[in-house]
Amino acid sequence: MDTMGEYPYPITNEMMADLENRFTYHDPKGMEVSNRYILIRITALEMATIIVGNSPKSREQSLALTNLEQCVMWANAGIARRS
Repeated sequence: MDTMGEYPYPITNEMMADLENRFTYHDPKGMEVSNRYILIRITALEMATIIVGNSPKSREQSLALTNLEQCVMWANAGIARRS
């Protein structure tokens, strides 16, 4: 697929490599990587429990949990993309 066609803003090879990395499925690579995913999720669950147990049910609590969930997803994406 020729993705380097004519665009108003040029796409360099480095930019293309970054985009391909972002939008490609990354299979977990072994037990060591899986263990890092698990550690992040266990720690996030602990933090989520602390948030729910120490703050009133509210929009703010919901946003805190949503952002914690995003944090886990981005951390796992970093592991998947860069490992």
